[in-house]
Amino acid sequence: MIMTTTTARMMTSTEDMPMETSPRELTQNPLRKIWMPYKNGLPEKHISQRKVCMTNCPTLIVMVGLPARGKTYISKKLTRYLNWIGVPTKEFNVGQYRRECLKIYKNFEFFRPDNEEGLKIRRQCALSALNDVRQYLCMEGGQVAVFDATNTTRERRDTITRFAEQNGFKVFFVESVCEDPDVIAENIVQVKLGSPDYIDCNTEEAVADFMKRIKCYENSYQPLDEGLDRELSYIKIMDVGRRYLVNRVLDHIQSRIVYYLMNIHITPRSIYLCRHGESDLNVRGRIGGDSGLTSRGKEYAKSLGHFIQEQNIKDLKVWTSQMKRTIQTAEALAVPYEQWKALNEIDAGVCEEMMYEEIQEHFPLEFALRDQDKYRYRYPKGESYEDLVQRLEPVIMELERQENVLVICHQAVMRCLLAYFLDKSAEELPYLKCPLHTVLKLTPVAYGCKVESIFLNVEAVNTHRDKPENVDISRPTEEALLTVPAHQ
Repeated sequence: MIMTTTTARMMTSTEDMPMETSPRELTQNPLRKIWMPYKNGLPEKHISQRKVCMTNCPTLIVMVGLPARGKTYISKKLTRYLNWIGVPTKEFNVGQYRRECLKIYKNFEFFRPDNEEGLKIRRQCALSALNDVRQYLCMEGGQVAVFDATNTTRERRDTITRFAEQNGFKVFFVESVCEDPDVIAENIVQVKLGSPDYIDCNTEEAVADFMKRIKCYENSYQPLDEGLDRELSYIKIMDVGRRYLVNRVLDHIQSRIVYYLMNIHITPRSIYLCRHGESDLNVRGRIGGDSGLTSRGKEYAKSLGHFIQEQNIKDLKVWTSQMKRTIQTAEALAVPYEQWKALNEIDAGVCEEMMYEEIQEHFPLEFALRDQDKYRYRYPKGESYEDLVQRLEPVIMELERQENVLVICHQAVMRCLLAYFLDKSAEELPYLKCPLHTVLKLTPVAYGCKVESIFLNVEAVNTHRDKPENVDISRPTEEALLTVPAHQ
C-alpha cells in the first residue's frame, strides 16, 4: 500500500480530480486493517518519507484504449469472473456517469478536445466515478474496482495513479489495442449502436457519428509504452488476443487477472449445459452416490443424441464427469467425449446417498445450517458450493478457451457454471433451477449471455429444492423448525 502524509489537491490541464484522503482516515477505517505509527497525532517522520506497500490492499484496474476496442466487454467479463471466484469486484463505467449527467447526447462534438463544456462535464464524471471507487474499496468492503474509461493520455493515467497512491490502492492497467477495421466495425454495430446515445438514430447516422467520436481521441492517444511506462503494472491486449504484453505483475490477484484475460476470446460459439439422465438415486430421493440411469434416463440420453445431431454443431466437444450417470448419458451420443474429475457432483460427505428426511433426523443442526447459508455450508467430510466453485475454475478457463462445448454434468455443478455465465450472486447460485432432461444453450452476446432452455420431452423426477423460509437454529436442536422438501 502507498501512503503519504500530505494530500495535495490534484490538478492538471485535462483533469480536475481532488482526492484528498488523510492518513488518519485510512488508519481509522476498520475495513482496511492498516496500521501506521503515530506520534502527537501525526505519522512518524520516517513513514512520511517513504512509500509503504501493503501486500493485501485493494486493487484498482484501469482500462485504457480508444472507443470500440472492447474495454467495457473486458470490464464486465473480468468483474463477473472475479465475483464468481469470491473476490468482491465492481465496475465503474464513466460513460454511464456521463449519460446520467448529460441525459441527452447530441453528437460527437461533445468529445472534441476543444469543447470546454464537454471537457468540464467529462472531468466531473471521472471525479464522481473515482469518488465512488474510493467509497467502494475503503468503506464497502470491495477488493477490486474496475475503472472503465478511455484513459488515453499519460496525464490522465498519472492522475489516477496519484489518486490510488493517496488511498492505498494498487493499480493495474488493462489496455486494449485493435487495428482490425472489421473487429472495430463489428463492435460498433453489436454494442455501441444499442447504447442510449443512439436510441433514436438510424444505423448509418450512428456509425458515422461514432467514427467521428473515435477521431476525437486518436490525436491525443498515448498508448502504454514499454520504456516510459516500465514502472507500471499492466497487460496490453493486441488485436483481440492475438498478442499480449505483460509488465510488472505484482501479486496473486494481478496474476489471476492476466491468466483470465489471456484465455478469453470473442469467437462466436455456443455452450450447451445439461445434467445426466434421471438416475436410480434421483428416483429414490437420495443425494449424491454413483448410480446408473433409469429407463427414462436412458431414453433421455437417446433424445439428447438426436438433439445434438440436429443442431449440426461444428467441432463440438463433449465433456462429462467421471461418474457413471454422466458417462452413460454421453455414451448414447455415439461421439467422442472427455471425462473431467472436476465436473463430479458436490461431495455430500457423511450425507452421501441419504434422503433429506434422514439428514434432518440424524443431523438436524447440520440440516438447518445448510439452509441458513447453502453456498458456504460444507457437508461434514464433504464440500460446499464455495469449494465447488474453486474446483470448477479450471473448467471455466477451458470453456473460455474453447468454441462449441456440451457439458453433461450434475445439478450443483451446473448451478455453479450457470452462475458464472449469468452473473448470479453467491446467494442465488445454490437455488438456480437446473431440471433433469433439459438442455440450456448459452450464446455469448455483447455484454452478457443469451439463454435458451430446451426440454427434450422425457419426463423425470423433480430434484429442485426451493430455499426454505423458516429456519431457526437459535432454539434447541430437537425443536428447530425446519421445512422438509422431497429432493435436493
